[in-house]
Amino acid sequence: MKILTCPAQLQRLEGILRKSLPLALPVFGAVLNINRGNPGQYEVLVDKWPDFGAVLARPSGEVASGDMGHCRRGVTRCPSRCQVCSELPWLDLWVLGDTGEHWGWAWGMLGAGLGYWAHWKQGFGLAPGVRLGSLSPSHVDLLNDTWPYGGNARSRRYLAELLGRFPQVCLQDSSGQPVAWVLTDHFGTGTHSYTLPEHRRHGHMQVALTVAAQRAHALGFPTFG
Repeated sequence: MKILTCPAQLQRLEGILRKSLPLALPVFGAVLNINRGNPGQYEVLVDKWPDFGAVLARPSGEVASGDMGHCRRGVTRCPSRCQVCSELPWLDLWVLGDTGEHWGWAWGMLGAGLGYWAHWKQGFGLAPGVRLGSLSPSHVDLLNDTWPYGGNARSRRYLAELLGRFPQVCLQDSSGQPVAWVLTDHFGTGTHSYTLPEHRRHGHMQVALTVAAQRAHALGFPTFG
């Protein structure tokens, strides 16, 4: 596998993957982040360049292992002949140009995101006493306690990394306490969206998701959900 470090090659890869949306979504967000300052310190690899058949995004400089599989994603055109597929069977790998469930999964994500365009055009309003704010490192324990995959030291480190490196949206009450929030990850996707139980059924998550989608779209990220 070849690690792409040349800015021109990375920009070209972004353009190629954009034309393969929505099926390139698993790695496209990581490439976008790399080309926009690389806050997650990721790298992208291809089996060959420029006529690549597989693309892999992973933490920069780390040796691949099954324990970190959730931090690596790839797409391939020919899974039966892909070296990545045979060497890294635990990798989250999707097929470009495939049919069936891959199409349904990807178009479902895109379709859900397109629904937010209607909210953008109609506008949205915050509930009384609620304002837009941001999360701080001091909120990591709250996030870890409310995340379905949280509650342990590993998840806490992961959420702290997201807080420190990637965009997030938080709605706060009049005292500045979090009410609802949306986090994004290394792949430009939402990873922990939550509304505190006592503040539910007031449209807070719709507002948070809409704001997050607007901000991501302004940076060139595709809208999906």
